[in-house]
This record gives sequence, structure tokens and C-alpha cells, in this order.
Amino acid sequence: MKPRARVLLLGPAVLSGCTVGPDYHPAAPNALGVPATWSVPAANAQAQDLSRWWRSFNDPLLAELVEQAVVANTDVVQAVARLRQARESLIQSRASLLPTVSGSTGYQRNENLRGGGRSFTLPDGTVVDTGAGGSNSFTVGLSASYQVGLFGEVRRTVEATRATYEGAGFSYAATLLTVESELARNYVLARAYQAQFANAQASLGLQDDNLEIAGFRVQAGLVSSLDAEQARGQRAQTAATIPSIEQQYNAAVSRLGVLTGQAPGAVKARLAAVRPIPQGPAVIGAGIPADILRRRPDVRAAERNLAAATARIGVAQAALYPALAISGNINTAATSLGSLGNAITGSLFAGLTQAIFNGGRLRSQVRNAQALTDQSYAAYQGTVLLALEDVENAIVALNTARARERQFAIQLDAARNSAILARSQYRTGLTDFITLSQQEAALLSAQNGLVQARSDAATAQVQLFAALGGGWDDTTIPKASLQAPPQATPRATTPDNR
Repeated sequence: MKPRARVLLLGPAVLSGCTVGPDYHPAAPNALGVPATWSVPAANAQAQDLSRWWRSFNDPLLAELVEQAVVANTDVVQAVARLRQARESLIQSRASLLPTVSGSTGYQRNENLRGGGRSFTLPDGTVVDTGAGGSNSFTVGLSASYQVGLFGEVRRTVEATRATYEGAGFSYAATLLTVESELARNYVLARAYQAQFANAQASLGLQDDNLEIAGFRVQAGLVSSLDAEQARGQRAQTAATIPSIEQQYNAAVSRLGVLTGQAPGAVKARLAAVRPIPQGPAVIGAGIPADILRRRPDVRAAERNLAAATARIGVAQAALYPALAISGNINTAATSLGSLGNAITGSLFAGLTQAIFNGGRLRSQVRNAQALTDQSYAAYQGTVLLALEDVENAIVALNTARARERQFAIQLDAARNSAILARSQYRTGLTDFITLSQQEAALLSAQNGLVQARSDAATAQVQLFAALGGGWDDTTIPKASLQAPPQATPRATTPDNR
């Protein structure tokens, strides 16, 4: 190969290595304000596998509902569609790294419809007029064009699109976490309302007995009718709480149906059987604060948005420099198919364009991209700090709920004993009805207080699992297949360089 030809071929390749704009490097944890340890007493410093945290509650129905929501929830389906869109944008950007080649072919037939004929004189002197014969024309062509990207504008665009695609994968995972935790929270609430309903029904049974005892004592002349009226009023007050509990229970169960991608009443029959509030593991390993950068999908999505914004600075800066486009074509034309290869023509064109005056628009675009990067960095840092806050709040909520649960258990035991004594003394006339009423109200309050504390503890566990980034495989980047059915979830794969 001649030296000049080598220069022509290698020149664009050498120039294309001049990529402008900053190269992205992830920020260190301390630069983002991540402390070395938690400011609240965490259960232990050993991180756990939280990818299927709902199974640690040992409630098969809860696990079944969560796993159904992961596939069928409408928010999840939308996140899958957005991820597929991001995948297609990446494919389109990668196509810009390669030449565009197109081919063409054509056939043309020409006929003289009037005039243009020829005359022949036969040997006997007869003159014969004939029309001009038709002609055929065949053409075949091949053309190619290539945007060299001398200063890396194409590669920076692909870099930004790839980061956006990965960010969409993490946003999908964040949607999963939200749906999983919301479903588990409503499931806990539904079981708590069942327990409160059972407490109210049991209290009604006791108050029916009290009303009967008061009636007997009034008939016997031992007490006035005031006791009977107080007993009747207390029962009505307790009965009035039941519709409210039923309304709250219905709202929680209806929410479960919608979260699983079904009608509100779709799961009511499955929750009809009363079951206790699910209790998670005694210890949930929180790891160290820096683990949040890896485990929380919303944090990783914000980091990928920052990487994409950084790459777009290079795209904007490259517009300040010359742009090189190369195009060429090969054509052949003939009057018959057999002679198409007899004459072939070709051309090659290389064009270099440079912005000379644009009123400062291009430099303004660079500054705009830099400002967007600063904004993305602040958003990333803010997401990290909010994630740390979520974890610490969940740890404190869990610790306080468990402390309340222990105290309510003591209170319930005392209230149950007091109510038994008060009922026995009222039967024998050793105490008045007001004392009995107060003790049984205290019993119902202690029962519901324990239910609420257990519900709060389970809810805090769910909150902590979500705050730690549980509910997905944080060792992979969720990706979408090229052809996914409408409700298919993305497959989680390791990053690729395609």
C-alpha cells in the first residue's frame, strides 16, 4: 500500500482518538458525606443477603403475594417498558459508531410512442416505415456514509446512552423495592386489623356478660339502673369501633389486590382466614453505611444519571471542533443484465465542517451541560444522604417498636389480671361498675396496644429491608431483552460492552 493511502486510511482513526470532555470517575464515599459507621446502634455490622427478604417472615401467603406483584404490578410493567425503551436508544446510539450502507437497483424501459421512426426501401421499391425500437436500462448502486467523530462526540453519546440504560435498570429495581415494601406493609396492616377486630369482638362478649350481670343486680335491687345503663353505653362504644376497623381492613386488602395487578377484591378470599401478624428475623444485618452505594438501586440510578450527564459535556464540547463525514458510492449501468459489470463508476467524498459563528450558542450548550452535571451530582449526593437517613430511621423505629412491644406485653398481663379481679369483685358486690368498666377498657387498650406495637415492629422491619436495598440482586445490572412480552420482567445480567 502506498504511503499516501496509508495516511488517508489511518488519519481518521488517529484523529478519532481525540475525545474531548471530562472522563467520569465515581465519587468516593467520603466525598458524598457517607460516614464510616451508623450514628444509631445497628443490630450488627455484617451485611446479609436481602434479595428475598420477605421469605424471612415465614408467611407463605405474604411471599406468594410479593412474588406475584413483582411480575404483575402495573408500576413494574411500566418500569420494564421504560427499560426496554432505554435499551433501544442504546442500540441506536451504538449504530452511529458504524458506517451506514445502502444499496439501490433500478430498471427503465423507453419506448417511442410517436415519431422517431425509420424508413426502409424494399428491393421492389416499396417504402416501409417502422417505429424506433424500445431500449432497456439497468442500474445497480451501493453507497456508504460514515460520521468519523473526530473529537469523540459519537462515543460520548454512546457512553451517555449506556449510562442512561443502566440507570433505567436500577430505576426498575427501585420500583420493585417500592412495590415489595408497600405490599408487605399493607399485608401487616391487614393482619393487624384482623387482630384488632378479634379484640373488639372478645371485648363485646365480656361486655355482654357485664350487661347481663348488671341487669340481674338491678332486678335484685342491689344496684340502681345506672349500672345497667353504663354497661349498655360501654358496649355500644366498643361496637362503634368495629365498622372503622372493617373499613381499614378492607382498604388494606383492596390495596393488596391492586398491588398484585388485580381488582381490589381479588385477594379478599385468600386473606379471609385469620393469621397472626408476621414477625421477621430477630437480627437484620445493616452492614456499613458505604454498602448503601452498592445496595440501594435508587442511589445507583442517580450515580448513572451523573455519569450520563458527564458524558454529555463531551458531546457539547465536541460541537466546538471540526466534524468529519466520509461518503462514497459505486454505480453501474447497462442496457442488459449480462453487461452490468462492463462499466463501473465510483466516488469518494470527505467533508469537514467547522462552526465559525453561532452567537455563542455552542459554548452556551457546553455551560448548560456542565450545569446539568452539577445538578446531577447534587441529586446523587442527596439520594445517598436520604438513603442513610432511611436506614437510621428504620433502625430506630424497629428498636423503639420492640421496646414498646415488651412493655405492652407486661401491661396486657397486668390488665388481664385486673379485669378478672374486677369482674369477680363486681359479681360479689365488692366493687362498683365504674371500676369494672375502667379495668376492661384498660384491657382492650392493652390488647390493641400490643397489636399496634407488633404491627409497628413488622412494618419497621419491612422499612429497614427496603432502606438497606433488599428485594433485588445487587450484584447485577437489570437489563431488558430485545423482544420482551408486555408483562415480562427483565433478566438480570452482568454488564456487557455491546
